[in-house]
Amino acid sequence: MTSTILIVLGALLLLGLAILAGLWIWSRMVAGKVEAAMPPVGEIVDVAGGKIHFLDQGQGRPIVVIHGLAGHLQNFTYATTGALAGEYRVIALDRPGSGYSERDSDEQARIPEQARMIAEWLEAQGIEKPLIVGHSLGGAVALALGLLYPDSVSGLALVAPLTTLPDEGAKVFDALKIANPGVRRAVAATLAVPMSIRRGEQSLAFVFGPNPAPADFSTRGGGLLGLRPRAFVAASTDYQAVALDMPALTARFAELKMPVGVLYGDSDRVLDHRLHLDALRSAIPQLDEEVLAGTGHMVQISEPDATEAFIRRMAEKSFG
Repeated sequence: MTSTILIVLGALLLLGLAILAGLWIWSRMVAGKVEAAMPPVGEIVDVAGGKIHFLDQGQGRPIVVIHGLAGHLQNFTYATTGALAGEYRVIALDRPGSGYSERDSDEQARIPEQARMIAEWLEAQGIEKPLIVGHSLGGAVALALGLLYPDSVSGLALVAPLTTLPDEGAKVFDALKIANPGVRRAVAATLAVPMSIRRGEQSLAFVFGPNPAPADFSTRGGGLLGLRPRAFVAASTDYQAVALDMPALTARFAELKMPVGVLYGDSDRVLDHRLHLDALRSAIPQLDEEVLAGTGHMVQISEPDATEAFIRRMAEKSFG
């Protein structure tokens, strides 16, 4: 009887390993197809701690746009950067670790480290005192840039930004709550891609809601780039960094003296706009704030005209 049980357990173990091996191979194949279909769209340059992938368009005073958690620079090139490039130099980047940008270690996921890498990239590229536009987690990185490198920034235009540590994160991101780096990478290599495919429409509906997700978001908006193990590792590591870094950043908002503006949707399901606006209002008397009725988290895609007008207004304030 005991030997039979051992045989069955051994067979189940081998079956489990075979399934995981199959998922690993399949996930790598999917990632390869995604990258073949959506290669880098701009330049990739080295910075201390990794690489930055960016797309540089237009001429004039510089505007740098930074996407949010699990996003890519296409979240802004979808509808925002082209409209501004006729008057400004607009540079969209993949945050360190996201898209085709890279991080040498998980330490570079820390929000101050992401800001440091971007500040180094700004200096290396000769991008002087840009207006920084940050969406969601990119808003937190933008705030860190303003706090840690104030002489390198003219102003901050924050779109649905993360400004304080919520009591709990949106449930759509629960799969990212993996504290152990080894487990995170194991899940990324095997389960993350099929889970993302299975839950893709549901996740997009939540993140965009109540606005509809565009039918072409997977391609034009960069959504397909999330179907790679490295994308899951980056997003999960970013998620862990928020709890480590946001309290200290929030406590310093009163130090911001440059123009700061915020654009929110009042129906944002990812971040409670009231909570995150209050964190800024209480510290920044000069805050320029606008809240759009019936708009969700992906403001720059759902309300491109309002987003463009907001960025232009902040550019005028920041560049004088």
